[in-house]
Amino acid sequence: MSAFSFRRYAAADAEAIGRLYFDSVRALGVRAYTEAQVAAWAPAPVAAEQVQARAGDGRLTLVAEDGAGQVAAFGDLEADGHVDMLYARPDAAGTGVAGELLDRLIAAAREAGADRLYVEASELARPLFARKGFAVVRRRDFEVRGVAIHNYAMEMRLEPDPA
Repeated sequence: MSAFSFRRYAAADAEAIGRLYFDSVRALGVRAYTEAQVAAWAPAPVAAEQVQARAGDGRLTLVAEDGAGQVAAFGDLEADGHVDMLYARPDAAGTGVAGELLDRLIAAAREAGADRLYVEASELARPLFARKGFAVVRRRDFEVRGVAIHNYAMEMRLEPDPA
């Protein structure tokens, strides 16, 4: 049994998600990226209004709560099969919560009839996506705020749900 509960995003989550994203990138990103890359990736917490706008654009956003009812992780899935975001609070990293969220996003995509999922995974997220069945298509090298950085285009083919 998971130490986390899972649910759909609610507008009240926006501020916590904006902060979680920033804290996650800043605390965990330095494991695989330089400080300059991390600073360019997440220069400040994301404003609640921006989080709300993204969550309200038709994508499925799921939230994992810890036992205290605090947002521990979140992930989202766009209608075209793009997993755009998957982040865990630094103190929840390594607990399996991101993997559980990803399993739920994959199941939702399968239920919706998607035949393919894709993501641009960081160095840190790439192993998780690989364990879940995503394959690296190519390394992506680009700039964010004038700083060179990279991630990996990955995809997963979905078979129809056997049930």
